[in-house]
Amino acid sequence: MTRIYAILAVFVLALGLGTIYVMTLGRNDDDQFAQCRASQIAGGPGSIGGPFELVNAQGETVTDADVITQPSLIYFGYTFCPDVCPLDTARNAEAVDMLEEQGHMVTPVFISIDPDRDTPEVVGDFAANLHERMIGLTGSPEQVKQASRAYKTYYKAQDKSDEYYLVDHSTFTYLVLPGHGFVEFFKRDDSAEKIATQTACFIDAM
Repeated sequence: MTRIYAILAVFVLALGLGTIYVMTLGRNDDDQFAQCRASQIAGGPGSIGGPFELVNAQGETVTDADVITQPSLIYFGYTFCPDVCPLDTARNAEAVDMLEEQGHMVTPVFISIDPDRDTPEVVGDFAANLHERMIGLTGSPEQVKQASRAYKTYYKAQDKSDEYYLVDHSTFTYLVLPGHGFVEFFKRDDSAEKIATQTACFIDAM
């Protein structure tokens, strides 16, 4: 009987070690944010984000270093957007308020992908109406394209002969941390609560 118990003990130990191996398989133990990530990014987080140069609501040229001075939620859209952009940016603003209640200061950032119509004043008013701390950015077509490419976003304007033309664009929100860069993205169907919870996890792990 003693031998049988010994065999069973070895079996249980092996099963436990196998379970731990499966649970940790593919996990990067060097990633300080591993417990917070909910999405897989082709090429890793370092493949998204990077330097940009845009124009703020005051008409000043600013860089990513000027803008991302604290954890930031970045969204690419346009002020003439009839539904998606206002809803997404309002949700981001709600998440920012939730985070502030928890003691986490996060900056909401809105980058226009419609520089022909979105002047610094227009994008500034749009941002201010959604949140008092939201930063609105625009720029030349070249500056906007560079920022979009850095974050791998998509946008394409429809027929511009119509002054009310629409712009097709991706709708991700990007979480960017000072000193770390891009760490996570959120989709349209993610709630303000989910964004706030995940963002807080990343901030706590900094």
